[in-house]
Amino acid sequence: MSPRVVSLACSNTEIVCALGCADLLVGVDSHSDRPAEALAGLPRVGPDLQIDIAAVCALQPDLVLASLTVPGHERVVAGLEAAGLRYLAPQPVSLEDVYASIREIAHALGVAERGEALIHKMRAELVDCSAEAAPSVLVQWWNRPTIAPGRRSWVHDLLVLAGARNPLGEEEVRSRPLSDEEVAALDPDAIVVSWCGVDPRKYRPEVVRRNPAWQGVRAVQRGAVFCVPEAYLGRPGPGLVAGYRALREIVEVVRADRQPVT
Repeated sequence: MSPRVVSLACSNTEIVCALGCADLLVGVDSHSDRPAEALAGLPRVGPDLQIDIAAVCALQPDLVLASLTVPGHERVVAGLEAAGLRYLAPQPVSLEDVYASIREIAHALGVAERGEALIHKMRAELVDCSAEAAPSVLVQWWNRPTIAPGRRSWVHDLLVLAGARNPLGEEEVRSRPLSDEEVAALDPDAIVVSWCGVDPRKYRPEVVRRNPAWQGVRAVQRGAVFCVPEAYLGRPGPGLVAGYRALREIVEVVRADRQPVT
C-alpha cells in the first residue's frame, strides 16, 4: 500500500513532486504552491508556524514531512511528536545537506533510485563557474534591517558556483542582520532582492536604490539591483536550480559592466 504523505514545507512538497510521488500527497501546508497542478484540491493544514496538528492527524498520514530550517518550526515538530505521528524534519544548511535531504525523503518514500537520479540531475545543472575575480553579490532576505546569508547557507554555495562572491562568505553564520552602514562598507557589486514571505510582484527594488546610506554603493550606482523570487533561493530543494540560473545571469550582467575589484 502506498504511504499517505503530508508535507508541511514548500521545499518538501517540491521534492516529493520532483520524485514523481505527487500522488502520495494527501495534504500540504498553506504556502506550498508548486507544481500548482499537482496540488490542486489538496487539503491545506495551515501556514508555516501555525500548522493545525489536528488537521494533520485527521488526514491519517503514514509520514509527515516537516522542516527545521526556519526558527520556530521546532514547535511544529513537537506537536507531531505529541500526536504520535511519524515524521521527517530535514534541517539542511549547505547545498550538500540539501542533497542529503532529498536522499532521505526518497528513501522514506521507497524511491531511493529516483532520489539519486534527481540529485545527479541537479549536480549536472549546477555547473561550477567559480572564479577568483568574482563580483560581490549581496542577497537580501529582508530589507529593514537587511538580512543576508553567511557561509553556512546553501545560498552561499549557489553564489560561489554561479561565479559570485558572498560578502558574508567568511562568516560562519547562516544569516545575520546588517546595518545600512555595514552594507555600505561591504560595497557589493550587485544586490539581489529576495524577500522572504513576500509575493515577488510586491518586491520593491526602488527601496534599495533610494536608500540614502547606499548612494555610494557600487550596486546602487550602477543600477545592479535585481529581484529573484525567494522560492528560487529560499527553498532547499530542486527549485534551487532556477535560483542558480538567475544568479548566473546576474553575474554575467555585472561582469559586462563592472570595473575590476581592487
